[in-house]
Amino acid sequence: MAAERAQDLFDAAAEQELASRAPLAHRMRPRSIAEVIGQPKLVGERAPLRMIVESGELGSAIFFGPPGTGKTTIARLIAESIDKSFVQLSAVTAGVKDVREVLEGARRQLGMNGRGTILFLDEIHRFSRSQQDALLPGVEDGTVVLIGATTENPFFALNAPLLSRLTLYRFEELTREELSEVALRALDREGVTIDEEALRICCEFGEGDARSVLTSLEVAIAIARTKQKRESSSLGGPTEPAHIDVATIEGARTTRALRFGRDEHYDLISAFIKSIRGSDPDAGVYWLARLIAQGEDPRFIARRLVILASEDVGNADPMGLVVANAAAEALDRVGLPEASLNLTQAVTYLALAPKSNASTVAYSEAASDVASLPAGAVPPFLRDGHYQGASQLGHGQGYQYPHDDPRGWVDASYLPEELVGRRYFRPVGRGREQELYDRLVALRSGEQSTSSSPGPVDRDNNLIDDNETERQNR
Repeated sequence: MAAERAQDLFDAAAEQELASRAPLAHRMRPRSIAEVIGQPKLVGERAPLRMIVESGELGSAIFFGPPGTGKTTIARLIAESIDKSFVQLSAVTAGVKDVREVLEGARRQLGMNGRGTILFLDEIHRFSRSQQDALLPGVEDGTVVLIGATTENPFFALNAPLLSRLTLYRFEELTREELSEVALRALDREGVTIDEEALRICCEFGEGDARSVLTSLEVAIAIARTKQKRESSSLGGPTEPAHIDVATIEGARTTRALRFGRDEHYDLISAFIKSIRGSDPDAGVYWLARLIAQGEDPRFIARRLVILASEDVGNADPMGLVVANAAAEALDRVGLPEASLNLTQAVTYLALAPKSNASTVAYSEAASDVASLPAGAVPPFLRDGHYQGASQLGHGQGYQYPHDDPRGWVDASYLPEELVGRRYFRPVGRGREQELYDRLVALRSGEQSTSSSPGPVDRDNNLIDDNETERQNR
């Protein structure tokens, strides 16, 4: 008995020593669900995951979201709050043998003392299909409550049979305000102060990742304390508490922080888009580099390029959208810094592509008509005529199948009767849209003029825009 008590004391002392030496991110882990910062939609006061945990009826789940958003922390807190054993494995190092051992141990514990087990499997997407299959029996019969954590889309990364047995909980990146709260809590615990600007830069560099913020702060705290000791030694007495300024944060991140306010954020994005729209690849790449250097979310940059590919390039070069989408997909696959090359490729391609905003204008004007004009009925010949009784209503009657015509086209209007003659899409005479322009002229030549003169189509071209006068009168 004395030996067991001595062992317990030794284990407790060891745990205390390890805790004091643990990284700041580990030491700052919340001790209860109420202390969690972020994820209010999951663990807020009346949020679903929190209510399920409080009911004690938690089933197997998948925690999906970016790194540093609390997946592991919340899984641990759940295990403690519902009095279950907590076993953590990483799919990077664990295999089927490890999973089977956990399942056997969970069965023994369940039989001996009726206590359940939570198996937390980090990076679950790293498990192969056969490894995932090994989890199924234990999940299905309730031997363990599985909580899998992944940064990858679970609908792509997990077997359908396993995924169907898991409840999906989506974790979001922490906001800058939430990251600031995390940082200030840690600094208060460590007895260190920080400049407001340094705190802002640290949280912006974190990009929604609390662990990244705490890791940067840990280095910054070490630098600040070293400075404090040197000042104390040189002055021969106590000094102010260790303090973190912008230079300290930059030193901790080993990079220069480009400071910018909210207005400058939008100015940089505006300069980026306008440079590409203006066909200047050099300026486009420069503003791209500025955006990345100041910590802009690269996914936001990629989204802007995908939008620009349709908004400003359009059908003048349809490959622009393909290139922009490919760059966005590459960013998700490889991440920064390597994906900066994929983004640069998209920027230079889009900058040098022929430009057209015809799709933008077409949708804008069609949406305006939808909002301001009475909604016309679907013409009877365009209505669905495939169901029994449709012919009795006259649905589909008179519809001419274009493929039955040698030209692959029939002379018909597909707009509601009230909008016949409206023209929304006016292709420009640049790039591939020149071909669309010529084709549109040829198709409409039976209606009006047979003119097929090439070049940009403006609002005075009656063939393409015969309703402009009426639109202006409205």
